[in-house]
Amino acid sequence: MAQKQYDVTGMSCEHCVASVTEEVSEVPGVSEVVVDLAANTVTVHGTDLDDERLRAAIVEAGYVVADSVAA
Repeated sequence: MAQKQYDVTGMSCEHCVASVTEEVSEVPGVSEVVVDLAANTVTVHGTDLDDERLRAAIVEAGYVVADSVAA
C-alpha cells in the first residue's frame, strides 16, 4: 500500500475535511483519506496513487496544495 501526504492551505473546519475527503476518495486507487486540520495535511493511502489526480482533486474541493511532503 502506498501513501502520499500533502500540505494543504485553506482548510479550517469539518466541512473542509468532508469536501477534501469526498473529492480525493473518488480518485482511483484511494482506499483511505486522512485530513489533519491542525497540521494542514492530507494523507492518502491506496495503490497506484496518481499524484497529479490527487492534487487536482484537492484543488477541485477548493483548496491549495502547498507541497508534497512524502511519497
